[in-house]
Parts: sequence; structure tokens; C-alpha cells
Amino acid sequence: MNELNRAMAAGQTMDTSVDAGLRAFMLGIYNNMSIGLAITGLVAFFTSQSQTMMQAIYGTPLQWVVLFAPLGFVFYLSARVMKMSPGAARGWFFAFAAVMGLSLSSIFLIYTGLSIAKVFFITAASFGALSLWGYTTNRNLTAMGSFMMMGLFGLIIAMVVNIFLKSAAVDFAISAIGVLVFAGLTAWDTQRLKHSYYEIGADAAMAGRVAIMGALSLYLDFLNLFLFLLRLMGGSRN
Repeated sequence: MNELNRAMAAGQTMDTSVDAGLRAFMLGIYNNMSIGLAITGLVAFFTSQSQTMMQAIYGTPLQWVVLFAPLGFVFYLSARVMKMSPGAARGWFFAFAAVMGLSLSSIFLIYTGLSIAKVFFITAASFGALSLWGYTTNRNLTAMGSFMMMGLFGLIIAMVVNIFLKSAAVDFAISAIGVLVFAGLTAWDTQRLKHSYYEIGADAAMAGRVAIMGALSLYLDFLNLFLFLLRLMGGSRN
């Protein structure tokens, strides 16, 4: 009986350790994501308040560099992050967030500040609920994630086509579908990251790198959810 009690106590200690490690891992992801979003928001806001900066970006060919640079950062991080130290990966992620802020500065010229703030808080509440569901649900979301990824590719194609069609109805449909796609991806990415913790093991450096890529995934989910909601609900300055 004493041996059984000791075995049960050891099992409980291990479970508590795993739970604590998982919480720390996920908290690190959310913290990095939140810092990245804060950097993006601050850079976007202060850039939009500088007429010199806005003219330099949107009045010259530099606008194309600012537009496509975030995509380059994403590709670079995805390809190189596993060869970086966790600190270097975090630095690159924050640099990406700053460049993304430059590319999003124009939203302050298109939408009112009040509507941007309103949509941001709606996005934060929605993201929190979706991520919590992805973390706690026992349902396997892999099939849903695969479906959402296919939907994302279809969404990109539709957005490219609508550049030429310039249809308001298609634009509304794209925005609505975009909200649904990134809502699903938020839940799926959260569950995927939770499961990845158990695959990493005791490799702290690997956990740090995966945490940065996880922060990037959730950052992109949040940002795209925000932008599609803004297209649906944002109040125009015109």
C-alpha cells in the first residue's frame, strides 16, 4: 500500500510539472505575441502622425518595400528560426512586428481612431475566447485546421481576382469569410502549439524557438482577424 501511494504521488508530481511547464510555454507564446502586437500598433500610430514619414513611405517607391518586407520576414523566420538562438529569433520577430507597423500605418488614414479601437477590443475578446477553446477542447481540430488552410488559399485567390473586379459584394464576402477562416485558425493553432509542447521534450532551446514561431502564428491570426473585422465594421474617415 505504501509503495502504491508513493507511485501515485510521483505520478501527480510529474503531472503537475508537465502542467506547469505547459502553462509557462503557452504564457511565453502569448507574451511574445502581445509584445509584437504592441510594437506594431505603436509604430503604425506614430508613423501615421508624421506627415514626413507618410510622404516618404507612400509618396515614393519605398511603399512597395514596406508592403512586401513583412512577407520576407515571415519567410526568413520560417526557414531559419530553428538555426537561431531563442534570443535572436525573438529579435527578428520584434523587427518583423515593427516593419508590419509601418505597412499598417495607412489604416489610421482610412478609418477613424474610435472605430479602430472598438474593433481592436472586439478582436481581442474574440481571439481570447477562440484561443481558450482551442486550448481546452478535447476535440481534435486537425481536420478543421486543414479545411481553414484551404479556405485561406481560396481567400487569397479571391482577393487577387477582386483587385480587377472591384466588386463591393465580393469584397464583403471576402471580409466575412476571412473572419471565419482566421477564427478557425486561431483555435487550431492554439491546440497545435499545445500539442507541440509534448513533442519538444526537455530541449529548452528548441522550446524557445517553437515559442517564437507560435507567437508569430497567433500574431498573424490576431492581426488578420482584426483587419477583416475592420473591413466589416470600421468607420471610414470619408
